[in-house]
Amino acid sequence: MTAIAAWPSRAESWLDERGKWAWIAAMILGFIFFWPVGLALLGYMIWSKRMFSGRCAHRRAFDSHRYGARHGFRSSGNSAFDAYKADTLDRLEREQEEFEAFLKRLRDSKDKAEFDTYMQDRARTATDDETPPEAPKGGSGAY
Repeated sequence: MTAIAAWPSRAESWLDERGKWAWIAAMILGFIFFWPVGLALLGYMIWSKRMFSGRCAHRRAFDSHRYGARHGFRSSGNSAFDAYKADTLDRLEREQEEFEAFLKRLRDSKDKAEFDTYMQDRARTATDDETPPEAPKGGSGAY
């Protein structure tokens, strides 16, 4: 990869090391000096979930250091510990994925409950609007 083609990757790593505020500062400067750059950075931050996660550098560091030697972290020299570490990281990742799936199901069920309540209220309002007014009581109605 040439130096010209590698600069976006280096810039991303540099900003990730400094955290979310560095991304925000770069986006603001992009808007100030040339608005399409700021807009592109904002879009990239939202697309890559850097804007809302708050885990730029930490997530990247975790991603590149998990799962033992086959996944990129340095061996401690103790194969039993390295196996334990890899298993623990695998388990933690599975638990994280399960928890995120649980949160999604929880949000979905809350959304469904709110929608069902809305639909019931709407049906009740429609039923109330369709009932004909009652005739006045008493008298023949003639004056």
